[in-house]
Amino acid sequence: MDPAAWRARLAAARVATLGTLDAGGRPHLVPVCFACLDDGRIVSAVDDKPKRSTALRRLDHVRARPDVCLLAHHYEEDWAQLWWVRVDGTASVLDVAEPVMLAALATKYAAYAERPPGGPAIVVTPTRWRGWRA
Repeated sequence: MDPAAWRARLAAARVATLGTLDAGGRPHLVPVCFACLDDGRIVSAVDDKPKRSTALRRLDHVRARPDVCLLAHHYEEDWAQLWWVRVDGTASVLDVAEPVMLAALATKYAAYAERPPGGPAIVVTPTRWRGWRA
């Protein structure tokens, strides 16, 4: 696959797994909703789905170690349909998502159109794209 195809598959994916590193260098993975922005960045915002705490480890990890990985994949029993896309990048945390970010998330997810995420946002600037398909 070429990078444009990887980007298109990622943009169409409904969920991805965000990989961060804790202070000891141990990986931390969490599923996220996200949107690809026109400028190439990728955004995920903290929403009001039930969580044990609003002090999320992924936010602390990104603030301490901004290198992240985002993985989207597709599985089905017909293995000819398998694919994955991985984005390595540098992330930052915004205390409040920018309006363009909220609009991109609301366009992709109906729940966000009804109740925009009010929490912090993680913004990933891709540094490397990788992908595979059957």
